[in-house]
Amino acid sequence: MTGRLIYLIGPSGSGKDSLLDAARAPLADRGCRLVRRVITRSAEAVGEAAQGVSAQQFAELEAQGAFALSWHANGLAYGIPREIDGWLAAGQDVLVNGSRGHLAATRRRYPNLLVLLLTVDQAVLRQRLLARRRESVPEIEARLARNARFSERVLAGHDPAVRVIDNSGPLEHTVEHLLACVDGQSECA
Repeated sequence: MTGRLIYLIGPSGSGKDSLLDAARAPLADRGCRLVRRVITRSAEAVGEAAQGVSAQQFAELEAQGAFALSWHANGLAYGIPREIDGWLAAGQDVLVNGSRGHLAATRRRYPNLLVLLLTVDQAVLRQRLLARRRESVPEIEARLARNARFSERVLAGHDPAVRVIDNSGPLEHTVEHLLACVDGQSECA
């Protein structure tokens, strides 16, 4: 039996990194692998525990076929190591921190994809983005507008392959909802 690719998406600041950190142990207990992304951001940068590489290193890895998935967004390059294909073939579930912009390409490669959309109230998201101090206020407002358009499109489409998880409340509740989705419960949000 082939494992499932679980593709977590959501806007920057929605709490994906915090959620994945908090859910790491219970996901492992379920036999679900949590993948560490390769990113062209320094290892010292605040955020997810990713493997930081230079743009040149990333390009070399990509040319060598090291990634099952790769994309560019917000001035950075992201890669999901090819080893996930072996884990999936061995029947293991694999959860990756994905990209909303790369969702269509990921669905073509992994048609049985389970998409988890992490949402957060726009006011909460604005506060989180401002607190990170990575972007200017106009950049944050543009990011919020893109997020609103994406969420409206996805939620209006009622795609059964997309499960929505709200992360506006306590992290413990969000972890419970994530685990319910991974466990295959129909109502996970």
